[in-house]
Amino acid sequence: MNAARLLEYFDRIAEAPDAVSRLRKFILDLAVRGKLVEQDPNDEPASELLKAIQGKKARLEKQGVIKSIKKVPLVEDDEVEFSLPSSWLWTRLNDITQYIQRGKSPKYSNEEGPLVISQKCVQWTGLNLGLARYITKESISEYDESRFLRQGDLLWNSTGTGTIGRIVKFTLDYDRLVCDSHVTIVRCLLVSPEYVRLWLMSDHVYGNIEELASGSTNQVELTAQMAINQVLPLPPLAEQHRIVAKVDELMALCDRLEASQAKRESRRDRLASASLKRIGQPEDVGNGEDFRENVRFHLRHLPRLATRPEHVKELRQTILNLAVRGKLVPQDPNDGSASELLKKIHLEKVKLISSRKFLKSDLEDTTDEKNGPFQLPIGWAWARFPELGMFGRGKSKHRPRNDAVLFDGGTHYFIQTGDVARSNGVIKTYTNKYNEIGLAQSAKWPAGTLCITIAANIADSGILSFDACFPDSVVGFIPARVYDNARYFEYFVRTAKADLLEFAPATAQKNINLNILCSVLIPLPPLAEQHRIVAKVDKLMNLCDKLEVHLAANQTNKSKLLEATLCDALGVTCLPVSRPSRSAPSLKRVAVTHSEQPSKPIAPRPGPVETLTAAVQGSLIEQPTPQVGKPRAANGDVPGAILAQMQPGQEYSRAQLAEALGLSVYEWNMAIRELKESRRVVQTGERRGARYRIN
Repeated sequence: MNAARLLEYFDRIAEAPDAVSRLRKFILDLAVRGKLVEQDPNDEPASELLKAIQGKKARLEKQGVIKSIKKVPLVEDDEVEFSLPSSWLWTRLNDITQYIQRGKSPKYSNEEGPLVISQKCVQWTGLNLGLARYITKESISEYDESRFLRQGDLLWNSTGTGTIGRIVKFTLDYDRLVCDSHVTIVRCLLVSPEYVRLWLMSDHVYGNIEELASGSTNQVELTAQMAINQVLPLPPLAEQHRIVAKVDELMALCDRLEASQAKRESRRDRLASASLKRIGQPEDVGNGEDFRENVRFHLRHLPRLATRPEHVKELRQTILNLAVRGKLVPQDPNDGSASELLKKIHLEKVKLISSRKFLKSDLEDTTDEKNGPFQLPIGWAWARFPELGMFGRGKSKHRPRNDAVLFDGGTHYFIQTGDVARSNGVIKTYTNKYNEIGLAQSAKWPAGTLCITIAANIADSGILSFDACFPDSVVGFIPARVYDNARYFEYFVRTAKADLLEFAPATAQKNINLNILCSVLIPLPPLAEQHRIVAKVDKLMNLCDKLEVHLAANQTNKSKLLEATLCDALGVTCLPVSRPSRSAPSLKRVAVTHSEQPSKPIAPRPGPVETLTAAVQGSLIEQPTPQVGKPRAANGDVPGAILAQMQPGQEYSRAQLAEALGLSVYEWNMAIRELKESRRVVQTGERRGARYRIN
């Protein structure tokens, strides 16, 4: 094991996503491979321990203390996942236990009495008896003594996607406690239950249990036969205790590291938020040098302050807030004033009313400047949506709204709140297409309409890229003809979203009414400045996109560095691939991709932030953008190697493919699962009769 390299790169890999949880998994993997603590030649070998267990079981069976246990076959070569130290051996769970049995279904009682442990009680944080139910006295009288829990028993969840495989050690001083049929009791004999638990919660078992489990229904199930036949690497007893002690010690260090990282991230978040708040506060904005210094401070420290996507999200919001306050681009006295613009729009509406293209109710009084929430730059004015163009709710009168009669053979696009919510400013998707019947009970809005949601997703916004209809849960705004587009107003809605959410009542489905949107004050710049603002925001948002891409690439590089370093330290080709949704106590499961195992791990290169800094400050000289290094090719691509061995139309056994490539059972299981999940390979048959072909 190359521990020196692990220490050399520790500072870098500790910043990788889920680094601590992967370090925990690494520690556990070392433990069950015999690489965490040194072997002691004075320890009695595992073979002698196994003989002692067999002798003890024979005596207990003869005395009638335990039932006769059926013999299980020896561990076969193709079940061995890795080599063991000379004093260890591979065995089965049945060989080191005196009792492995699923609980049984009880008759529950509403009256206080003995408790039944269910799979909900078995948590990675420990045994939660607060979720246990009572059992009737008549029912518990039918239980034999072996079913009552004893200290040291392992409780192993045996059913349910997401819950199967969770395991805890029973340590409570509690009398007459039993398990239901969804929990298996594992009672060890002459071995450390805690060591057995470490193995069963490792990725070698827990990471694969859902795939290996079976069931007559859609629910995965760990059968009794699977439990007793589970293979296990058995070390000498003294080494088992040393392993458990060392794992406890290292997990405690990981706890401290995790807490330290959380504290550091919390400080970083507070600093980033405080820095952006100083930039965006109205009372500070515009105070000349103070404002510029606040901007310089944030941009100087941007690499430290923007390390996660949520930091970039806050930066975007600050840019928008500065934009609608007139602090993003300089004012030009030659631009004219927004009040003059409002007068033109008003006159335009009067003409439209006289030609009966507008209703008189659409003619709004101009807004009093003094009512604004903050002071505007010279030349700006306050306005409301109805003053600035056509503003109204969508329409969908027919009930039910999803009636097929509205859509059969449709050609008119129909969008809903979800299309607006995921638009990122420009609506490019639609939910369905109205036919002529559907169009008749709705209304079509032109491309360029600003859509704002007022139900389900409050104040999400986007601009239509095509003509479309929408229901009354969406409000449409068509700006007056003096405006080229609605982009400035879409950017403004993003800044007002938080305030609009406060108007939504705390009901199952939040919503606001049209009057609330009609009352929103909009800071309106002169037309020429509005164009400059939109151009500047577009540029900065594009740079924020690049910053997010850079952060993602940087995190990927750190992940690959972590993986390569751990693989190198462990001496394996690739790390196990685990299910992201499954988590263990202090051993959170993360998906790990196959990657190259270089002779020396490649450190991630820094990414670009200078362009964003220069663009915001404006007067600074823009620096060239460094290129982020591409990840190296993955020579350890086991799934790819398997595919390369296969020919279309032919079926292969596991032995044919795994032996040709020299794969261990473990590497095979991980790779074939990935190929099946990605539908690149199809499996026919089960177990030893399984065959595989290219899909």
